Amino acid sequence: MNNQNQQDTPEDVNAEFKKLITETENAAYCLRLYVAGVNLHSLNALKNIKQICEQYLPGQYSLEVIDIYQQPGLVVVENLLAIPTLVKELPLPIKKIIGDLSNTPKVLLGLNIVPQQNQTTT
Repeated sequence: MNNQNQQDTPEDVNAEFKKLITETENAAYCLRLYVAGVNLHSLNALKNIKQICEQYLPGQYSLEVIDIYQQPGLVVVENLLAIPTLVKELPLPIKKIIGDLSNTPKVLLGLNIVPQQNQTTT
């Protein structure tokens, strides 16, 4: 990503988006991020949740990114009210977090993650 004075090209955003979409095996947390195409809001939500997961759940999560433009039927099935939305499937209970996931303390609260003393929230 470029600094705020420069605009990202669609190719930059698309390449960054593809780079960040990965899954981890043996997951304790099963997460789904619903996005609307490849845009800056989607990319920001993806970057934020990846950073949170790598810091607080290293090797303990799987993250599936679902584009509602590619699978529009899931909007009704998942009862999505806004995009981007993060859905925590496991561990139960199922939780939904709406937005770009930039407020780390609130995302941790929504995921029921208690940071260790050596982990600080930003």
